[in-house]
Amino acid sequence: MSSIRQRITKMLSEIEEPLTAEDIARMFEIDVNEVYEHLGHIAKSIRRMYSGKKALVMVPPRCRKCGYIFKDLEKPKKPSKCPRCKSEWIEPPRFIIKNI
Repeated sequence: MSSIRQRITKMLSEIEEPLTAEDIARMFEIDVNEVYEHLGHIAKSIRRMYSGKKALVMVPPRCRKCGYIFKDLEKPKKPSKCPRCKSEWIEPPRFIIKNI
């Protein structure tokens, strides 16, 4: 049987549309915070395994109120509030593994 990271990696490689951490958590019946932790490790592994030819791509989170896009995130996560308008209505990041 494969590990949870291997199963998440396989699923993200085969999907056509990016998924949120919440979607992944529901599919694998794990906590959302655990998903974010796995995604950080998966990103590093994918880069090493495919010598930079594939990557875990993150569609950045976006404020649903003012449209601010969180482009400078170092780790995959959902921000708690918008730095521009202070809204907590944030669209979560979405993830997919793609050839680059």
